[in-house]
Amino acid sequence: MRSLLSFALLALILSTPAHAGNLLDLSVIDRDSGITLTTYVKGGKLYVPGTPGHRYAVRLSNRTGARVLAVLSVDGVNAVSGETASANQSGYVLDAWESTEINGWRKNLNEVAQFNFTTLSDSYAAQTGRPANVGVIGVAVFTEREHRWIAEPRSERVPAPSARPWAKDAEASSDQAAAAAPPASAGKAQESTAQADAALARSEPKRERLGTGHGEREWSQVGTTRFERASSQPAETLAIWYDSYRNLAARGIIPRRPLASREPNPFPNGFVADPPARYRYR
Repeated sequence: MRSLLSFALLALILSTPAHAGNLLDLSVIDRDSGITLTTYVKGGKLYVPGTPGHRYAVRLSNRTGARVLAVLSVDGVNAVSGETASANQSGYVLDAWESTEINGWRKNLNEVAQFNFTTLSDSYAAQTGRPANVGVIGVAVFTEREHRWIAEPRSERVPAPSARPWAKDAEASSDQAAAAAPPASAGKAQESTAQADAALARSEPKRERLGTGHGEREWSQVGTTRFERASSQPAETLAIWYDSYRNLAARGIIPRRPLASREPNPFPNGFVADPPARYRYR
């Protein structure tokens, strides 16, 4: 299975807005621990805690039986083109029911620069003069335009030499696209939420906000495809905000676990036991 990058043609057909998550599932994977980061909800927003220095991947899962285009934004920057993110830019095309993991900023048709959690000042967005939207991962999802073929009545007339079939016209007007095939991770063991939370809390010496760095390059081969959007507006938009575990807890987004306490019981047993020998009356 392959996910596809698309420099897609915009159609002028209006779409019906969909509920978030109807078309696509979005999650964040810690690549160093292999766990899917726990999602917390606060004020109608989704948050995940990241560990400074850890690599991460954005997991996209198509929930439909048709292709969809996912325009991925990290810290307000398009993860494919590096432009300040806009929904009408290039993105990843997923086949029906396909899931894939996006591991980094696309550098060319064969490589990405790894996503990693770092300080805001060291983030790719801040280093390129765009720190305002550091701390959020977003996806604009588009459905594909359906082409309906209409049978023409038979005619004895011979078409003019310049006439071309409609399908070729549509193909000629479509933009080229690139296809990426980042391998989906499989079989990684899941840690318990308590263990993951404890590890995150121990790793946070600072309170500086997290951002996404421009990490080491790795192999991530791509190809091309064509995709024509059914609308100029996304069918749905998803977003996950992120920061360190400690910062999210300080903001009240991650609830602090109460300290274990035990009230004394006035009737713990039914009879009086003999005291140790040193306490016996002499």
